[in-house]
Amino acid sequence: MYICNLLSLYCLIMSCILHIETSTEVCSVAVSQDGASIFSKEDFKGPSHATELGTFVDEALSFADSHAIPVDAVAVSCGPGSYTGLRIGVSMAKGICYALGIPLIGLPTLEVMCVPVLLFRDLPEDALLCPMIDARRMEVYAAVYDRALRVKREISADIVDENAYEEFLAERPVYFFGNGAAKCKDKIKHSNAHFLDDVHPLAKWMFPLAEKAVANNDFKDVAYFEPFYLKEFVASKPKKLL
Repeated sequence: MYICNLLSLYCLIMSCILHIETSTEVCSVAVSQDGASIFSKEDFKGPSHATELGTFVDEALSFADSHAIPVDAVAVSCGPGSYTGLRIGVSMAKGICYALGIPLIGLPTLEVMCVPVLLFRDLPEDALLCPMIDARRMEVYAAVYDRALRVKREISADIVDENAYEEFLAERPVYFFGNGAAKCKDKIKHSNAHFLDDVHPLAKWMFPLAEKAVANNDFKDVAYFEPFYLKEFVASKPKKLL
């Protein structure tokens, strides 16, 4: 209901937005106009952002140009997620904004993941949403939201064990999803825990949140904007050959 309300409210704002999502292994680009996705390109085969993103963006901009639709802003999923993926996506978004002289929108990746769940899943009114991004081993980047996308627990890096999220599970049904959720099924056994498959942060789901940002004039400083990595990148030391 919350996302539907957003759509009905912000589709009144005439805008065309280019969307870029590279926070996980999926690379995706989309174009939305007036509250609807009109172009979408996705690659689920693995981390291919460095090779595919430029091609996808060129196709998206060509699509908009061929339909005489000027792009008004660029929205980018800003994390948390893959350090390399986020860096590539944000750099591309900033470059386009510089070149075209248009504003930049930064959207939290975990909120983007909630959009298809709210649009297409039948959830109880008191449901809580817990999107998860894999952070390796038994760690995930996660947050907890209600159905109006109000934050019930801020984004953090969680080590998942049998007691994870018990304060929420004791009170309400909690829906876990994202590429970090599958490995948690064997740990989180509470009767209020529900796991949703095949939920990814995709560019085509960004437009309701991006339209809200446009309505609120919530734009980022193109010069200084950085992804939300959550954890600093630490390069591994090469092994000695001898």
